[in-house]
Amino acid sequence: MADISLIRSGAPLSFGSQLRLTLQLSWPAMMAQLSSIMMQYIDAAMVGRLGADDSAAVGLVSTSLWLFWGICSAVTVGFSVQVAHRIGASDHDGARRILRQSIVACLLFSLAVVAVGAAIAWPLPVWLGGTEAVCGKASLYFLVFVLALPLLTMNYLGGAMLRCVGNMKVPGGLNVMMCVLDIIFNFFLIFPTREIGLGSVSLTVPGAGLGVLGAALGTVSAEIVTAGLMMWFLCTREKTIRLKGHPGSFRLTRQVIGKALRISAPMTLEHAVICGAQIAVTVIVAPLGIMAIAANAFAVTAESICYMPGYGIGDAATTLVGQSYGAQRMDVARRFGYITVGLGMVMMTVMGVIMYVCAPWVMELMTPVGAIQTLGVESLRIEAFAEPMFAAAIVSYGVMVGVGDSIVPACMNFGSIWLVRLPLAALLAPTMGLAGVWTAMCIELCFRGAIFLWRLLSGAWLKKGI
Repeated sequence: MADISLIRSGAPLSFGSQLRLTLQLSWPAMMAQLSSIMMQYIDAAMVGRLGADDSAAVGLVSTSLWLFWGICSAVTVGFSVQVAHRIGASDHDGARRILRQSIVACLLFSLAVVAVGAAIAWPLPVWLGGTEAVCGKASLYFLVFVLALPLLTMNYLGGAMLRCVGNMKVPGGLNVMMCVLDIIFNFFLIFPTREIGLGSVSLTVPGAGLGVLGAALGTVSAEIVTAGLMMWFLCTREKTIRLKGHPGSFRLTRQVIGKALRISAPMTLEHAVICGAQIAVTVIVAPLGIMAIAANAFAVTAESICYMPGYGIGDAATTLVGQSYGAQRMDVARRFGYITVGLGMVMMTVMGVIMYVCAPWVMELMTPVGAIQTLGVESLRIEAFAEPMFAAAIVSYGVMVGVGDSIVPACMNFGSIWLVRLPLAALLAPTMGLAGVWTAMCIELCFRGAIFLWRLLSGAWLKKGI
């Protein structure tokens, strides 16, 4: 674990010390992000072997699932940022009070989200323009994930709380385990019983043959196991914040819930609006045909490995800036902001170059359909040019959330995507096809990165904390 106590101790922190802390916290966070992304790769690659219709079924509802996952994840941030501030101020009992309330509040909220998701599961693919061949499978895939949201929310909450106290290794390790479990569960649930030859030996491998439904059940099962272990470690083993041996009330209080709402409400609304825009993009893509729907979904999944370092460093930035802010070390918080954003831009630039070069191989890994591969490669190579500025937006957002500043960044995010990406995508898609949609995305991400850099350098975010 990184020696993050240096922030709380008030000891001088040189540029080199801050950079080392950033790297020490970012590396495990990036591994956690990588494992999550690899799960998407695994699902996409396995389902891709079933054919274009199954791939399109998953791709059709994927952005809607991100909406539901993101809303539940955003709610946990309102509590984890408060815990980071309490840890920064060395108030461990106060941090535990917030943790207890967060468990109750997040479970209640996720149950409400489940009710909404279950109600729209069957008509949703039709609303998105899906064909009869994909709508039934898409609905089942969506419903399985929605019903598991309360446990998935506990996974988000446990990981966020461990990261905010500086423990990146346990969430990272458990997420790697989740990736392995996903492979195992999917292997037996997606495909039917089959013969596999190993040299001269033929083995019968049992399988449920559930296809798209099996992919959903396999991934959800892996995430449920991980959520249980994450919360167990948080509540019984993490010395800084564990609840075992420290009894207290789980009753919700106005002060804690009020602060959580001020942080999470803009983030939740922002995520809902952004995912709504992504769903609108899916509607724009749908008339282009099944091949375009599948290629778009695969390209989105493939591109996610490029921004894995950005989100990992963004998680570290929230912790480092949050604890610095809680310790009232504003100069340290500002320097951590600059260091983390610069590091994120460098790393995502490298990832963009790699993705540009490796795009054909990546798409071959995900689908055997040549037409889908061609469209996906073209899309990925367009997007590669946006990665540096996308990094600026991602990590700057993590920096600003660290001090509790979420309203203005949220407005910047959803304003950019609705006012720039969607109009451009609608304008370019009829003439350029899928390439037009991804060109619009590239332009919008560069614009978004520019406005986030402007706000980071202005220092306004330090004056907007809770």
